[in-house]
This record gives sequence, structure tokens and C-alpha cells, in this order.
Amino acid sequence: MVPSADEQAFPRRFGLLRKGIALALLVAVIGLPVNHLFGYGMLAVAVVIVLVGEVTARARPWLLAVLIGLAAVLGQFLLSPPRIDEGHNIFLVDGRDNALVTGLPPDVYRLMAAEFDIVYPPDRRCAPERPGCWRGGGVPDRPYAFSADGIFSGADLSRQVDHISFSDPVWQRLGFSNELRYNWTPPQSDLLRLKRDGRFWMGWKRWRLTMPFFVMYRFPAAYAGSDVCWQGSVLWEERAEQFTRLTNAAWACRTLEAADIGRRIYGVSIKPDSLAMSLEPTIMIHIRHTAVTALIVFAVVSIMGFLVRWRPRRSALPFTLVGIALLMIAIDDMSFIGGLRPLDGGDDGLFYESQARDIVQAVLAGDYRRALMGGEAVFYYGAPGLRYLRALERVLFGDANLGYLALVLLLPLIVFALYRRFLPGRWALALGFVFVAVPLGAAFGTTFILYAKWAARGFADAAACIFAFAGTLYLAGRKAEAPGSGFAAALGAGLLMALAVFSRPNVAPFVGVMLGGAGLAALARREWIRLAGLCAGFLPVALMPLHNWYFGNVLVLFSANSTHPLVFVMPPSAYLAALVDLVRFDFASDELARAGKQLLRWLSGPSESPVFAPLHALAVAVVARVMLGRGFDPWLRLIAGATLAQHAVSLFYVATPRYHFLSWFFTGLVGAVWLRQEGIAWLRGRFPQAWEHARLNPLSREIERNLRRLEFLIGLADFPRRPRPAA
Repeated sequence: MVPSADEQAFPRRFGLLRKGIALALLVAVIGLPVNHLFGYGMLAVAVVIVLVGEVTARARPWLLAVLIGLAAVLGQFLLSPPRIDEGHNIFLVDGRDNALVTGLPPDVYRLMAAEFDIVYPPDRRCAPERPGCWRGGGVPDRPYAFSADGIFSGADLSRQVDHISFSDPVWQRLGFSNELRYNWTPPQSDLLRLKRDGRFWMGWKRWRLTMPFFVMYRFPAAYAGSDVCWQGSVLWEERAEQFTRLTNAAWACRTLEAADIGRRIYGVSIKPDSLAMSLEPTIMIHIRHTAVTALIVFAVVSIMGFLVRWRPRRSALPFTLVGIALLMIAIDDMSFIGGLRPLDGGDDGLFYESQARDIVQAVLAGDYRRALMGGEAVFYYGAPGLRYLRALERVLFGDANLGYLALVLLLPLIVFALYRRFLPGRWALALGFVFVAVPLGAAFGTTFILYAKWAARGFADAAACIFAFAGTLYLAGRKAEAPGSGFAAALGAGLLMALAVFSRPNVAPFVGVMLGGAGLAALARREWIRLAGLCAGFLPVALMPLHNWYFGNVLVLFSANSTHPLVFVMPPSAYLAALVDLVRFDFASDELARAGKQLLRWLSGPSESPVFAPLHALAVAVVARVMLGRGFDPWLRLIAGATLAQHAVSLFYVATPRYHFLSWFFTGLVGAVWLRQEGIAWLRGRFPQAWEHARLNPLSREIERNLRRLEFLIGLADFPRRPRPAA
């Protein structure tokens, strides 16, 4: 059979590879790191359109797209104005080997140190030997801190920028604020890292950076005639190594003269919220910036037009879900969208972020052994892989959380696809929108905002769940038919599951059951290529024990904290002792009470409320029913078995809600499928009047009508056609 013209232009073979190359071309046009919201927004829109649409295989459009991309990169090089050198760092006066003492100009250090003594009087400072005190921690080891934004620019200070505009240091993205040496914790430290605004409507300004810092700018000749504006204090270099303190109580500006070119201007923020700065460049600089922006937009739109066949109906739902997700994130913590919040002292997130920065610096210095070791000879913290993923994020997105944000924004799409795999369109739509926009699922850990919150805090649980969700979708296939015996899909599923375990090893029971079941099914069907793909994809998980053996000379499978008594709170021996006491009718036994509390914590679920324990117990029973029932999709039964295996972790380990998002999400998914296939019929037969009343309720009928319309609008169902009248 001769393939159609459409099949020749958009063949399914290597479709995913073509999409990846198209996105890589767009990234090259936008430029690395993608740390500005305009470029990130264009790239996000392009990702949705490319993933939903189809990318051509014809040579001529690809040739034109590549030529446009090269022209855009060259045009940016020629049109972009020279960048401004920026150096920034924390300012501390205590500690040995303080690089600020010798690295900063004497006038600058003296003036800032005098202000530091006023804001933080020496007689009120915490004792250095106190754990968590800033005086007992680290000090700057270089006059200007490392910034991931400067990886590709080769800046000799911190980074190079093309604009200046900040009044809130959270949006200035000061990466040094999340270095482990500044792990100060209140109330031990009088100098604080941050303050949080707990009012729920203050998500746009949730965090205040309270660490003392300075920022320095050095302008090239093209900026002569521009206005530097500020509120607060700056130290302006009038002559070589001689600085004048200029303080503006209100917003005011000063023009850059020819003599100011190449000289340094320091903005000082010893007292929190005391500095704001901006730059008003000349008309020529404005014109060049506008030309570069227009060139990038033209190139992105042209490349998309040549390569991608867009499907607006299929794109409507992804754009809607991503838009709602962004709104929910903004309500909770706007800084996750383009800012860089200071992470909490004592949090695991601070450790992973600091190690990620160290990994990048080690690679840049050529110290690959230190980079691979990742700060620990033997992994101890519960997320071995997150530091490496965040290091990659620093390379691609600079000092911003936009990489983790992209992963979190994919979550609603993956969740909807999972619902759609096992449920009809209307059910999937309703549950998908509830997941993203309505916090009703908090009792089961199935609410989007919970994942976004922990991701913003720098924890790995959200990433691990997203990888596991996507891996499950790849294993089961997006449609009810068999997922196929191909190598690529199996490789992707295995790799995603490996990333899930690498991010959070506590998901290993779920992953093990899913991959084991998929492997046995492939063996039974003699799908050797699929089996090879699963094994090859999951093989990188062996890097964790290999790391521990190579660097630490011990064989630890995942991380060494798995047996720590603060984590491994109920070993099997404790349950055995409780069982013995129960047989003896010793109901006052401490071990029996301990086991009862652990079971109650497990069944309280992510809500941490014992009120929901009966509901959760019923849900777990439903999961067991689906696993044992033959009338359900075999893949759903495998998911149910993996979910029960994951629930077993809660019996032995600390029942922190974020540890168990995975098990409760799939409990909710399996429960929804059971409700549709068996639960509704049981409710209808048991309570016929109440069921009929609920079905005929005007609100229920209106919701059903709207969901049906939405099905048509987004392409999940065809528009109903009216029959033609008879002739």
C-alpha cells in the first residue's frame, strides 16, 4: 500500500526524535540559560504546541528552519548591546579567611562594615559555638559569589546582565542565598535568612530575603548617557579606588558620564529591604534590545510555522491546565515562577541546592571527581539524584527554578493522561480539573498545589512522583490496547522509573512491582525487544550503589539513612513484639500502642487527620478488591498491586505526608475506576432514591452538560451531527 502524502510528511516513525530536535533548535534561538520569563514563556508555548502537534519529516522545511535559526543566532550576536558586568555577594564581617576583607576595595569594605555594626551591634550577636548561628558558619570564599547565570557568558565577576531593575532581591535571583555555608536557623541566629508572609493572598510576595548583601555594576562604553536610578545607598567610584556614598531616601537618578565607564558602582543592602535599583538606558540601547526581541520572536514563529502542524483543538486542554496550574502556583508562591526564594535553614532543599551549585562549579573547574561525588561519599539524604538534576537545571536555566517549574507544569497533563487511560473523557476531565484547581483531593494527596509547594521548597518528592506517573503511563500505554512491543517506549518507561527511584528511593516498591509485572508480561508474550528496553532504561539506577561503593568503599543500595531510627520508626521486630503482646491480651503494652499509632498515622494519609482514617481504610480495601478482581484492566490491577506495595512503606517509615503522595494518588485513581465500574451500580441499587435525586439535580446536570461540551471543544469527542432530512 502506497503511503499517503500526509504520512510521508508526518510519519509516526521517529516522531518524538523530530520533536526533540525542533525544541533544541528553539532553545538555541532563545539562548542559554533560559532564565528570563519572556523567553521561557515562548518556549513553554512552543513545547505544548510541538508535543500536541506533529513535526514534519520533509527536508526543505527543516533546511529553512535551520537557516532561520542560524540567522537569528548571528543576528543576536551583532545586534545585542554589550552586557553589564555584575558582581554580588553576601556581606559578613566575622570569620577567618573572609574573602571580602581583601577582595573588596578598602573604602567599600570599611563603609559596609560600619553599617553592618550599626544594624547588627557586636554585643547582640549570637555566640559562634551555637549551632545555627551565622558566626559559626561559613564566610564568603571569593569577593563576588558564583552565579549560574554566568556559565556561558564567561563573566569574571558573578554574571553579565542586559538590564537592571529590582526592588525585591528575591527577583534579583541571588544564588549565594542558598549555599549551605549560610544555613542559619532561628532562634539560634540573630541574623536571619528570610521571613515568610503567612497570609494566603500574599503569594506574590511570600518571601523576604533578610541576608545582608551588596551588588556591584560596571558599565561598558555603550551605556554612557544612561541613567542609573536607585533608592537607598550606593558607593560610587569617583576616582580609582575612591568611593563616595550616595544615599537617596526617595527614588532618584544619576547619569553615567564618560568618566564613569569601567568604574564600579556598589548597591548596599545591609538592612533588609533598603535597596532598589534600575537602569534607564539610552535610546540606542532600547532600539537594539527591541530589535533582538523582534528577531527572536520572528525566528521562533517561523521555525514553528515551517516544522509543526498545529492542532488548536488538541492544544486547548493542555494550555488550560497549564494556565490554571500557573495561577495556583502564583497564589501560593509567585517566586517559583522566575524568582529565587531563599530556602529555609535546616531544610533538605537547601542541601540539594547548595550541592547542585557546587557540582556545577566543580565541572567548570575540571574537578569531575568532586562533581560526580555530589558532596557525599555515601548518599545519606533521602534524594540522591536531586542534586544532579538541579545542577543540570542550573546549566539550562541559570539561577532560577524554571526547570523544576517546567516539570511541575507537566504534572496536570500527565495526571489527565492517566485518568484518560482508564476512564471515559468526562470522568477524566472532571478529575483532572479537580486535581489542578480544587483542593478537595488533599485528603488523598491528589491535589496539585501540594506537589507545587514541596517543589518550591526544593524537595524531591514532587519530581519523583512526576517521573513515576509518567513512567506508569509509558508502561501501560496511553490507550487501552496493549502498549506495544517497541524498544523506544520501553526504554523511556524504564528510564523514567529509574529517575523516580534516583530522586526518591522510597518509591522503589511501587517501581519494582510495576517494572516486574511489565517484564513478566513481556516474557509471557516473548516481546524480547520490549524487555530489553525496560532493562536498558532502568539500568542507570545501579549508579547509586556504584557511587557509594566507589567513593565510600561500602555497598549501600540507595541511601544510608534508610535505617536511621528517626526515619525507620517501626521495624518488623516492633510489630512482632506488638503481636506477642496482643496474643497475651496485654493491651497496655507500649509496643502495641506504638503499632497502633503508626497504623493510625498511615491511614490518616496526607491530610494528617485521623477523621479520614475510615475513608482511607475503605480506599485501601478497594485497591485490594481491584487487584484481585478479574473484571478490571490488567494494567490497573498491576497498578493496584504496586500501590499496596508502596503503602507497606508507611507501615515501617515515618508517615510524613510528602513521602506517601505516590501511594495515595494511585489509591485515588484506582478508587475512581472502581467507582465507575462497580461502585455506582452498588450505590444505585442500595440507595435508588438518593441516587436518582442526585442524578436529576440541576447542578449535576449542568456540570454534565458543560463537560460534554468541553469534550467536543478539545477533541475528545466528535461534534454530534444532525441527521439530514429525508429527500
